[in-house]
This record gives sequence, structure tokens and C-alpha cells, in this order.
Amino acid sequence: MVIGFAALILFGGLVLNLPISSANGKSTGFINALFTSTSAVCITGLIVVDTGTHWSQFGQFVIITLIQIGGLGFMTIATMFSLLAKKRINLRERLLIQESLNQRDLSGLVKLTRYIILMTFVIEGTGALLLSTVYIPKLGLLRGIWYSIFNSISAFCNAGFDLMGPISGEFSSLTYFVDNTLVNLVICSLIILGGIGFPVILDVIHNKKFSKLNIHSKIVINTTLILIAMGFLFIFIAEFDNKNSLGGLNMKEKILSSLFQSVTLRTAGFNTINLNLLNENTLFLMIILMLVGASPASTGGGLKTTTIATLFLTVRSFIMGKEDIEVYQRRVSDATVKKSLGIFFIGVFVSLFGTLLLTVVNPGFTLIESAFEVISAYATVGLSLGGSGYLTIPGKIIIMLLMFIGRVGSLTMFIALLSKNLRMKSKVRYPEGKIIVG
Repeated sequence: MVIGFAALILFGGLVLNLPISSANGKSTGFINALFTSTSAVCITGLIVVDTGTHWSQFGQFVIITLIQIGGLGFMTIATMFSLLAKKRINLRERLLIQESLNQRDLSGLVKLTRYIILMTFVIEGTGALLLSTVYIPKLGLLRGIWYSIFNSISAFCNAGFDLMGPISGEFSSLTYFVDNTLVNLVICSLIILGGIGFPVILDVIHNKKFSKLNIHSKIVINTTLILIAMGFLFIFIAEFDNKNSLGGLNMKEKILSSLFQSVTLRTAGFNTINLNLLNENTLFLMIILMLVGASPASTGGGLKTTTIATLFLTVRSFIMGKEDIEVYQRRVSDATVKKSLGIFFIGVFVSLFGTLLLTVVNPGFTLIESAFEVISAYATVGLSLGGSGYLTIPGKIIIMLLMFIGRVGSLTMFIALLSKNLRMKSKVRYPEGKIIVG
């Protein structure tokens, strides 16, 4: 899987470096082309050149194709073509699908893949149709359709790429639509659906009532809603009187902007207000929420909502003096707690080390700018304080590695921690040692 993603990134970089991929008919430069390909395949959204103005229609098509493959996973795409060709899926391919979809069992994987492909096209198609009602009147028929399809795929895959450069200026994201209720709510809905994970969507479709959902779906939905509500309230209150951000907007725009910025922290990478003008306390909260990220088996990145929820439940159980970690009348296993701790500390270590490294190779960045860029890359968010275009070559390489680790490395680490059946349990147990903590 790692080799597959790396090969796809390299291929995308080579194609985007061709003169036909840029609007001016000149080669972009391999580093910038590779950076864009990495960001697209890793569904991040960090860019060093504006997507709407720099790339030709061919280049934009290559980028959105890489986003779609990266969002679904190349094994899902490969399975789709195998099913269309009526080719039998062998055991090795099923194991790769299991790893790419972050599933415990081999049973039902092909059926799950079919559902994922169908759901993706239905959701993205619906999103594009709704967006076209706004884009076509403003941009014309063909351009409006293309922008609608591009933004819908990018939003559902939590990628954060947009084509608004020619309309509202380079690197402007969706600030042009800060007051448009339909665009805000459609993009938010696509981000949330892409970020909660395909198994959760299927569980909701099959069971409909919250009480009948499995424990994973309940934790994902509740944690996602709590994080969005927390981000919305903090941004709304902290930026309410900030004349550079929400202060100059009317009440409807303030609510829409606060909600949109909170939802996009689920690793989407769009923004409707200028992030450089936000207060530092808001940026700090955004860094924390970006690191948490989306949910397992989704198009988003980060530490994942279930990881943070498990750690919270563990702490709550410890404070209440309970022997078992309980939620929704179920007990959380010790193995799940250990895996969550492992994932959490790996993520925090990579983020801290990456921030330190970026401040060394990019001394012009402040600490909060470096942390924002690093965590945005590692959690595959794609938000930036405008620093991506000013990265040095070593800085671009660091960010590319972080995007790759966030999309592939953390996933393989998670699987390695999850797959206890692949490791034989030791037959020797040492005497218990006492360690004083706290």
C-alpha cells in the first residue's frame, strides 16, 4: 500500500510537471509539481501555486483524479475496475483492501467496497448538482458545471482544493461565498459525510435510529458533533468583535463562517475568512482540532475521533475509580486503549518534531505558523496561514513527508497496532515492577 501511494504520487508529479499541465504552457518545476501531487493524493490541500490560475484544465483534471483516488484509496479504485471487468478478487487483494479500509475482518470486504463506490458517486453527484444551482448562474454553464464537480469531489474527499483563483483572487479558497448559505451548508455536509467514515454512513442507512447503531458509529457521531459545536462556539465568541475576521460581517455571515471554519477542521482545508487575521487563541484551538481530525475508514486524516474518545473515556474511568472503561453499556478492551495511546503519542511526537524541524529550515516562520503548517500537513487538513508558498525546498520536502506519513504512515502504524493476530503472544511473563507516577 505504501509503495502504491508513493508510485501514484510520483506519477502525478511527473504528469503535472509537463508543460500541458500548466496554464502558461511552461513546466511548473518538479518540486512544486510533486508537492501538488502529494497534497492531492494525500487529500491534504496545501498548495504552493494557485490551483485555479496556475494549472490548465488538463492539470486540474489530473489533480481532481488524484484526489478521488487518494480519497477512496487506490485499492478501492483497483477493486472497482476489477468488478467492472468481472475479475475475481483474490485473497492477497482482499488483504490489501482490508488494510486500506482499516477493517478487522476479511468477510464482506468486496460488498463494502461496492457500497463505498456507490455512496461516493451518489454523494458527490448530489453535492455537484446542488452547487451548480449557484455556480452556473455566476460562472456560466460549462465553467459552472466543472467548478461544481471539482468542489464537490474535493469537499467529500476532505481535500480542500478549489478553483476560485480566477474569481476572487489567488489562494482565496471559498471566501467569495462567505455569505452564501447554500454553498456553505453543502460544502459542510460533504466534509462531514466524507469525514465520519463509510462504515458509519452504512450503519446509519441500515439502522436509521441512533439507539440501534453500533458502538463505533455512536462514538464517531457524538464526538464529531461535540468537536464541531466546540469549534463553532469558540470561533464565534473569540472572533465576534475582531474587525479583521467576523467583526465586519452581519449575524448570518458570522454564524455561517464560524460553523464553516469549525467543520473544515475535520481535515477539509477550505476557508471562507482570512485565517491570517484570526486571533492567536483561535489559531491555537484550530491546531488542536486539526490534530484530532476525522474518523477511521473515512477520507479524512488526523489522530481520529475514536482515538481521542477512547482516551477521554479512559481518563473518565480512572477519575471515577471504575475498573472497566464503559460506554453505551459496553466495555472498551485494554487492547483498544493501548492502541489509542500508541497512536496519540506517535501523532504528538511527529507533530512536535516536525514543527521544530520546520522552524529550523524556515526561520522566517513564527512558532504558531510552523505548528499550523506541520499539523495541517500531518493531519491532511490543508489549511495554511499563507506559508506554503514561502517554504524553502527543505521545508517543502518536510511538508511532503508529513503529508505522506499522515495519509499512509499513520494508517499502517494503526494497522500494525491493531493486528494482534499477526504477532504471537509471548509465553513468558516477567514479575510486575512498581513505577511511581503522577
